[in-house]
Amino acid sequence: MNGTILVTGGTGLLGRQVIAELQRTDQEVRDLSRSTQGPYRGDLVTGEGVTRAAEGAGTVVHLASKPPGKTDVQATRNLLKALKPGTHVVYISIVGVDRHPYSYYQVKRACEDLVEASGLPYTILRTTQFHDFMASLARSVARSPIVPVPAGWASQPIAIPEVAAQLAALAMGDPAGLVADMGGPQVLTLREIVELYLTAEGRHKPIVELNVPGKVSAAFRAGYQLAPQHAVGRITFEEFLKGGVPSTSYFRKA
Repeated sequence: MNGTILVTGGTGLLGRQVIAELQRTDQEVRDLSRSTQGPYRGDLVTGEGVTRAAEGAGTVVHLASKPPGKTDVQATRNLLKALKPGTHVVYISIVGVDRHPYSYYQVKRACEDLVEASGLPYTILRTTQFHDFMASLARSVARSPIVPVPAGWASQPIAIPEVAAQLAALAMGDPAGLVADMGGPQVLTLREIVELYLTAEGRHKPIVELNVPGKVSAAFRAGYQLAPQHAVGRITFEEFLKGGVPSTSYFRKA
């Protein structure tokens, strides 16, 4: 295996931890992002700097994403065009993108399609939502005096360090196609998630469950975003919150 690994989106919460995992190996690790201060600054959407960053890389871990994802497809297309034949592409996706109508999930599925059709060897890992994302979501809705949550929606939060370790292991291994989903240890309703968040903050607020119409809401109620049969994560959402509720938003520019 070529000793150089390129990581896109390395300044994000997941990217920083994936890079830290890879740096424990003997591989050269490059970070490609718009905000990096290193030598591989580039823009996947415009394609600027991508070919230079990818030169000589045997593996690319593609993490860069900008929800709601309108530019993700173009970014993925530009990245794949810059890679030489035989480059192993490791892509992070989301559980349920093959069935869920939520627009961002459909963007992730479109990116999967590009990777699969590229002719390059690839590995795709789908995970459930990160602890940090769910804490950010809970913080947002908890600003209201009466906290609204969609009735019947659930999540299966997973710890970013666990996902980072798995991605690093996949990057160091052989291309494996679409691998088994990776889910957190517990399925929690959104009400339970908000209750745990408020408890960790030492606050109490009334929570009201709302019936949200539409096909996206129906898909969330159906649990397409869950992987209870692949509950491989060990750190629970409650344990995550006991480590200190993050004060910054999950979303960062990459």
